[in-house]
Amino acid sequence: VQLVESGGGVVPAGDSLTLSCTASERTLTWAPMAWFRQAPGKEREFVAGISWTGGDFYADSVKGRFTISRDNAKSAVYLQMNSLTPEDTAVYYCAADSRGGLPPAVSDQYDYWGQGTQVTVSS
Repeated sequence: VQLVESGGGVVPAGDSLTLSCTASERTLTWAPMAWFRQAPGKEREFVAGISWTGGDFYADSVKGRFTISRDNAKSAVYLQMNSLTPEDTAVYYCAADSRGGLPPAVSDQYDYWGQGTQVTVSS
């Protein structure tokens, strides 16, 4: 199974971006999925996660600004990012947990990962 992200780019602070992630197979339709990000010199961190029924969870740093959603018919998950700041600059990764259940906030519990998409927010 492959996860393919898209939608990254360079935007000024205060702008918005929407990231997309599509799975190559429908076998992940029921899997919890998440977005992580990794900034230069920092560890990969949880951003947002969503269960297959749509229950969503967020890191405190993005709560109220980012929205995760999914379209199970398209095997896709999205991350709408508003009010972006330079601190949001990172490579954003999509991940899926084939075990099911709620999306964990720990990266090593995910067994499928995308290649990452760069988001750069200029000040």
